[in-house]
This record gives sequence, structure tokens and C-alpha cells, in this order.
Amino acid sequence: MSEIQYGLVRDLGAVDFQKAREATEASMKSEGFGTLTEIDVKATMKKKIDVEMNPYVILGACNPQLAHQALQAEPQIGLLLPCNIVLQQNDSGNIIVSAIDPVKMFEVVGRDDIKPIAEQVRQKMANIIEGIKL
Repeated sequence: MSEIQYGLVRDLGAVDFQKAREATEASMKSEGFGTLTEIDVKATMKKKIDVEMNPYVILGACNPQLAHQALQAEPQIGLLLPCNIVLQQNDSGNIIVSAIDPVKMFEVVGRDDIKPIAEQVRQKMANIIEGIKL
């Protein structure tokens, strides 16, 4: 796993996209997360602007207990929820999975009391990315 300024990234190699997605969702489940939303970016781009692209799916991940804690502390934090996990196939055919870094994302809130929740979510996001088994 590697990090970018705002997220966690792992190259899963040249594996089947659907199998990578299933393995990602299984890893999410093991950390108490489910998928609230899904955006099939490839299909949307084709439909809206007739552009072909590699498979690219955004999963809106949520852990209800942690989301509830964050919403209790800061009701408007819903603007930053759910936590996005992206699966994409790059031009080499590898599947790249990435997740938002909640610590970076929640910095905009500017409240130290929310930081422990963000750190807990970040650890779970890292566990999800590292725990994908193919």
C-alpha cells in the first residue's frame, strides 16, 4: 500500500475487475463497512458524453457506528460522508484500489475532538486496502 496526499492506494495487479470488487467489498465487511452508494464512472461517461474509459467504480463506504459518532459530534459532517473507495483499471490492465484518508478529509472541520474518530476510520480504511485477498 502507498499513500497519496489525500488517500491510500494499492495496486492489485492484473486481476479480474469483478473479482477485485468482490474482494474489496469482503474486506470492507470485515471492518464493519458496507456500500451505501455506487457510481459506475465508466458507464456514466459513456452515457452522458459518449466517452470510453477503463472500468472505474466509486463505492460510498459507511461504518454505521463510526458515522453515528461523527454525526453526533458534528451534524454537518454528513457533507464528508460516506468514505469513498475507488476501484479502477489502469491502462496497463492493473486494478488500482484507493480510499480517502479521513484524517486529511476531516481536517477541514477544524475540531480536535473529531480527530480520534477520523484516525479510527483511517486505520480501518488501511485495513480494508491491505486486507483485500485475491
